[in-house]
Amino acid sequence: MAKLEELRYRSAYFLWVGVFFIGVFALIALLYGATAKIDYVWHWFDVPKYIVNQERIEITAGIGGEVAAIEGEGKDAVVIVKDGDDSESYAMAEAEEIWVTKGDFVTPGKILGIYHKWQPGILLQGMWLTLKVSMYAIVFGILIGMLGGIARISKNPALKWSAICYVELIRGSPLLVQIFIWYFVLATLVNRLLMVYGFSEIDALYYGVAALACFTGAYVTEIVRAGIQSIHRGQSEAARSLGMTGPQAMYYIILPQAMRRILPPLAGQFISLIKDSSLLGMIAIRELTKATREAITISLSPYEFWFVCAILYLILTFTLSMAVQYMERKMAIQ
Repeated sequence: MAKLEELRYRSAYFLWVGVFFIGVFALIALLYGATAKIDYVWHWFDVPKYIVNQERIEITAGIGGEVAAIEGEGKDAVVIVKDGDDSESYAMAEAEEIWVTKGDFVTPGKILGIYHKWQPGILLQGMWLTLKVSMYAIVFGILIGMLGGIARISKNPALKWSAICYVELIRGSPLLVQIFIWYFVLATLVNRLLMVYGFSEIDALYYGVAALACFTGAYVTEIVRAGIQSIHRGQSEAARSLGMTGPQAMYYIILPQAMRRILPPLAGQFISLIKDSSLLGMIAIRELTKATREAITISLSPYEFWFVCAILYLILTFTLSMAVQYMERKMAIQ
């Protein structure tokens, strides 16, 4: 009987696996059919160079004068340019081609040789900046959220009411508006004060990080509050009976248990943060979405690049999701 039930279960399982893949292939076929019907010429071959490309690097002369000598050959070649008593040497270690010969007269800026070097394209640069901004905002958002969550359940009215006002103010206004306030209002005031006192201005990137961190911190505050309050009061009372102070009980007993429960909602919040970082393009930060718009402006191929943009965002969010699931398993084992 048990074998019969197992056979039925396995048959049903493989049946629904087949249904899943049929659905996936049907969706792909539908998408392909739709794209084939529209009047659009696809240029997928343009996409790779916006991800990685070989950039031509020129080795140029810093002074004008005569090429006095070319010492060595191949990667050991050194071009020596003399102008009276002045001379400069240019190593051709990476040069693929040397464009001058002994006795040539060169002017400042004259190309002596060239080589090609692999460089990240505009999309990869935007993806890296998106990841960088998101990681900074996640770290500061967690710090703000942890402090805000503890203040939210505090018996001190100043801390509690401040946390409540912060959460309601941030969650009650659009992120784009907050980014504009940080960039056009706070950044202007702070940078003018810094210039008055002789300091350099703070880059727009950091105001963008601050806006995302404050926005995320408000949601993390409520997640942390809910996680702490989900721990049975008896845990805190048991810790106090062992002689722990309130902060010690919170640090050693309550928060470690709460962290296991709040990881899934935190993962969802951080995934949303990565996607919300696309709004930073409105303040001239070249994250992934703005980089995609620039690539489209150059190539005039919107469909290809928006598909690629979506795939790159999926890579970022899926990687973060897998990392959080790994942390959940590790914490569950402990």
